[in-house]
Amino acid sequence: MESFAMTDIGIRREVNQDYVYCNDNPVGLLPNLYIVADGMGGHKAGDFASRFSVTEFERELKEQKARTIIGSMEGAIRVVNERLLKEAAAEPDYEGMGTTFVAACISEGSLYVLNIGDSRLYLLNEKGTIRQITQDHSLVEEKILRGEIDRRDAKNHPEKNVITRALGAVEQAVPDFFEVELEPGDYVVLCSDGLTNMVEDSSIKDIILEEKTSLEEKAEKLIGLANENGGRDNISLVLVHI
Repeated sequence: MESFAMTDIGIRREVNQDYVYCNDNPVGLLPNLYIVADGMGGHKAGDFASRFSVTEFERELKEQKARTIIGSMEGAIRVVNERLLKEAAAEPDYEGMGTTFVAACISEGSLYVLNIGDSRLYLLNEKGTIRQITQDHSLVEEKILRGEIDRRDAKNHPEKNVITRALGAVEQAVPDFFEVELEPGDYVVLCSDGLTNMVEDSSIKDIILEEKTSLEEKAEKLIGLANENGGRDNISLVLVHI
């Protein structure tokens, strides 16, 4: 198994509010850990929220006493949300800050995922398929599920950046959890919406499954394409090859 992480400020932003984490070694009960967080708020607040949440999540995982991976992740994210709210209350510049958070761990042929917000996790296989494992916590996604708009119109919808869940938004964070079986050769992709708003899933699939390129080259190509297509937001991803 190999992994690689990369983040880029994009073309139009002055500050990178994304934060990535990539660790192939154990973190508490977890045998490895991969995270993408996309901060929200003022420049200072969004940057702080994503970095603080990832750092505290790693720290708290090492303290968790749960006996399962999902239990450890759930306990840690609850504590992180509480600490983020306290930071926001203590510092006026941080008022209203928050962050999306998608985290993954791979253990004994299974993928464990925690997600809150609209950062995503995809699973790709060597047969040429791409599947979004996470579900966006966004107003547009809710409209799609209610049948109010078509998914093809989502990228250009005026409310596409309105998210309905985030760390630091409410007293109790409500993430989704997923467990998925993996096969040798699979790719796991965690990314912020700075990538998915600029690059179609089909293009992500083609670049990831392109032969004879390293994970670093794949990441560089994806970020380059996002910037070529407008680079309106920070762009972050973590790639894992099973």
